[in-house]
Amino acid sequence: MNGFDLPRRLVAEGFGTAMLVATVVGSGIMATSLMQDIGLALLGNTLATGAILVVLITVLGPISGTHFNPAVSLILAISRELPGRDFAGYVLVQIIGGIVGTIAAHLMFDLQLLELSTKVRTGGAQWFSEALATFGLVAVILAGIKFEQKAVPWLVGLYITAAYWFTASTSFANPAVALARSLTNTFSGIRPVDLPGFWIAEIAGAVAALFLFTWLLQPNAPSTVSSEAKL
Repeated sequence: MNGFDLPRRLVAEGFGTAMLVATVVGSGIMATSLMQDIGLALLGNTLATGAILVVLITVLGPISGTHFNPAVSLILAISRELPGRDFAGYVLVQIIGGIVGTIAAHLMFDLQLLELSTKVRTGGAQWFSEALATFGLVAVILAGIKFEQKAVPWLVGLYITAAYWFTASTSFANPAVALARSLTNTFSGIRPVDLPGFWIAEIAGAVAALFLFTWLLQPNAPSTVSSEAKL
C-alpha cells in the first residue's frame, strides 16, 4: 500500500463513494426534471457518472486506491493488493458513503432524505448484464494497473460510460452503489427486493474476471534455445 494510514484511506473511500452516488442519483434527478426523453436522460446520467469517476480516481487514487466498490475491494484483497485486515473497513465506508451520497442528492433536490425505490430490475437478462458489467470493470482495472496505471481513471470512466449503454441493467457493477440506489425512488433506483440478484451477479462477474485475468496477464517465460538445437 501507499504511505497513507488506514483512517485517511477510509475517509477517502467513503467520501469518494458518496460523491459517486450523489452524482449518479443527482444527475438522474436533474436529467428527468429537464426532459421527457428517457434516452436523453440516460445520456445525461451517463456523462456525469463517467466524468466524476475520472475526477475522483485521479485525485483520490493516490490515497486509497479508489475502489468505491466492495466487489473491487474483494478482488484486490484476494490478489493481496489490499491487506486483508483492511477489507471490512473499506466495505463498511463504501456502504456508508453510498447512503450519504443518496441523502446528499435528495437534499439538493428537496426530496425525502431516503425513500425506498419501486423501480423493477430483476430477471436473467438483468443479472447477466450485471455479471458482464462487473467482469469488464474488474478486467479493465486489473489490466490497467498492470500496463498503464496512470490511465486507470480514464479507462474506468470510459468503460462505465460505455457499459451504461451496452448492458440492459445500465451497469451498476457495484454492490454498495446498488444498495444506495435502492434508497432513492428516482430515475436511478432499484427495488430493495431486487438487490440480492444484483449482488450475486456482481460478485460472480468480479471473481470470474480475477480468475481469467490472473492467467491472461502472466507473460510466458522467455524461451531458450539450447546449444544442441543450434548445431
